[in-house]
Amino acid sequence: MQHKITSFQQYVETYKKSVENPEQFWNEIAESFQWKQKWNQTLEWNFEEPTIKWFLNGKLNITENCLDRHLAENGNKPAIIWESNDSNEPNRTITYFELHAEVCRFANVLQNNGIEKGDRVCLYMPMVPELAIAVLACARIGAVHSVVFAGFSAQSLSDRINDSACKLLVTADGLYRGNKTVGLKEICDEALQSTPSIQKVIVYKRTNQDIKMQLGRDVWWHSEMHKAAAHFDAVEMDSEDPLFILYTSGSTGKPKGVLHTCAGYMVYTYYTFLNVFQYEADDIFWCTADIGWITGHSYIVYGPLLNGATTVMFEGIPTYPDAGRFWSTIDKLQVTKFYTAPTAIRSLMASGLDFVKPYKLDSLKVIGSVGEPINEEAWFWYHDHIGKEKCPVVDTWWQTETGGIMISPIAFVTPTKPTFATLPLPGVQPILVDNEGNELEGNNVEGLLCMKFPWPGIIRTTYGDHERCKQAYFSTFKNLYFTGDGCKRDEDGYYRIIGRVDDVMNVSGHRLGTAEVENAINEHPNVIESAVVGYPHDIKGQGIYAFVIVDKESIEKGIIDTDAALPNSVENDDSLRLLNITSFENEVKNIVSKIISPIAKPDKIQIVSGLPKTRSGKIMRRILRKIAEGDVSNLGDITTLLDPSVVDEIIKGSK
Repeated sequence: MQHKITSFQQYVETYKKSVENPEQFWNEIAESFQWKQKWNQTLEWNFEEPTIKWFLNGKLNITENCLDRHLAENGNKPAIIWESNDSNEPNRTITYFELHAEVCRFANVLQNNGIEKGDRVCLYMPMVPELAIAVLACARIGAVHSVVFAGFSAQSLSDRINDSACKLLVTADGLYRGNKTVGLKEICDEALQSTPSIQKVIVYKRTNQDIKMQLGRDVWWHSEMHKAAAHFDAVEMDSEDPLFILYTSGSTGKPKGVLHTCAGYMVYTYYTFLNVFQYEADDIFWCTADIGWITGHSYIVYGPLLNGATTVMFEGIPTYPDAGRFWSTIDKLQVTKFYTAPTAIRSLMASGLDFVKPYKLDSLKVIGSVGEPINEEAWFWYHDHIGKEKCPVVDTWWQTETGGIMISPIAFVTPTKPTFATLPLPGVQPILVDNEGNELEGNNVEGLLCMKFPWPGIIRTTYGDHERCKQAYFSTFKNLYFTGDGCKRDEDGYYRIIGRVDDVMNVSGHRLGTAEVENAINEHPNVIESAVVGYPHDIKGQGIYAFVIVDKESIEKGIIDTDAALPNSVENDDSLRLLNITSFENEVKNIVSKIISPIAKPDKIQIVSGLPKTRSGKIMRRILRKIAEGDVSNLGDITTLLDPSVVDEIIKGSK
């Protein structure tokens, strides 16, 4: 682990080296991989085009570095430990030898079903090891994988298949999620009515439910694997050949296919996993994300396996069979490094410590958060009760487009500060600019977060629409990659993400980030989570509308009591009848005034039971903004939300 940073002084020195001579820095890291042919130029880039190429003319296959190179010394080491949705179902442990054999078999299956290098393959599967196997098999054969989270609607699935003209779909009969069984094949059959590019469908048997198999198109995973050999020579790929497409939400309704390539993504995910989590050879690493998201790609599959780590795959949800599921699993598997989302942390925090106390959690060494800024209350709860005040919290900032973690504490190396992503990793060159693109130098500044130099994991294009990539990330400011996030840099040079720029509210001429106001609201002891948006205000230009989830348990215990009138959205919920809305609103406003400024006080507060979120936990503020504005005539497709019914409830309560 020659590339691991182990002290803050070493971080400072390494960072300095990485920005003074980036090409030499990344060269040294790339040298440690298996290459079929070494690169002859490290970097070629132009942000105006944009054109970004790393390790030019290098030849490799990423799966040889994820699998083959570990076999001699660590072939019998667990590569994947699978935890079922059903806590009583035995774990599956797959060694590196076994994973290598299964990946080779499925690469043969893909080839037998007409897949060649460059073809696109869509994966719409449960969180079972076969999903990771399929991802790696695509990479081994040189096919471009496009994983679609198995919770998206048929329309969303067909949109993504059609955008990249996928030739083959890998799915399952169904999946288990908590106490529900979802018919995946049924959703696929609906989607496939409008996907002319799909020639074959491979179906994994998970739930044993009755499904329709179309003769000549649909084949069973187990039957195909039975016929396949456990050897497959990895196809030679160019450094800049596509590795995968992953769709992310854009400002328009059309899905945006972020494309990552083989070598740069490999080098970057390897390095960030090793350093941020301070990987050790005996670690059991658990990232709770779904492989349908970039977090799952980078820190369940590629990052851990490139390091020869043991990675945990979890099929279930944090609250099934109860809110102690994460903690019981950590104890059972002796997890050492744990990586989850603030949304999950807040949800489990709301369930109370009774679900935490039965578990030791003494195997944990590092705990991390990902996906959104973590508010201070959740940070301390996580640090104190899960990390037992001894585990550093790595609050990571990055994006689908960045490929891997960009700004984050390095565990045991970077002094942490609640709500701050802290410092850029080596090779990452952030810059804060004002609305005109002028650099804001020094500390104690707030502006728009950009990157002034490419890193190996950076997005190369949006599939089939390079102009969209240019407009979204490289056109706002000349010669800069624009992240779309507002950011503060404090007196220590630490970075704190304020929120999306399109989530910035302009109240009486003051720019206020949604995340900043939400963090303040969430400090109220009875608030579980909140989301704020701007709405038209006659005097201020924009007012602040807050949608707030309150702690039902506290209300039931009479911590908040009185029988004031309730908004329509909760009028049928007896546990909320005791809530004194006026008193509660005043308390929230006072907290916000105290933490930020009276300018930031919400003008409207609506109690809700849930928020419109994507499956990855992202709050769809676009929908909330429409509701706040009183314009609910065109909310767009809400079927991809975690719980679409919550939208109707919020609309009713807003009237």
